Amino acid sequence: MIAVTEAIVLADDEIKERFIRAPGPGGQNVNKVESAVQLRFDAANSPALSTAVFSRLKSLAGGRMTRRGVIVLTANRYRTQERNRRDALARLIELIRQAAVEPKPRRPTKPTAASRQRRLDAKRQRGGLKKGRGKADPFD
Repeated sequence: MIAVTEAIVLADDEIKERFIRAPGPGGQNVNKVESAVQLRFDAANSPALSTAVFSRLKSLAGGRMTRRGVIVLTANRYRTQERNRRDALARLIELIRQAAVEPKPRRPTKPTAASRQRRLDAKRQRGGLKKGRGKADPFD
């Protein structure tokens, strides 16, 4: 069991890991050892996530979520398989924690009368400055 928040707990079998060869430098090791981790989490069918959390997770995940609602994270930052596993899992947990936070509703506000007046005064002053830039009178 993986505790994400107090309300969200993921079962171990919901997360699938696949090990792949990591790109980049590493000498002979890079061609032999599968140290990168590809983590898959089926968020669409997870009983731990509510529909509201899933919809926020979908927007947060972006291109990391497939059309079927599976989040795919690839971790190859470290040289060892174990550290990459922990990194991928930590990134998934952080993503779900961000989605679990309900956004504060925006309360529409209106500008004050004084701020409207200041804006109009500034516009009048700027307009007067521009009007004074006209061509010089040829008969002056």
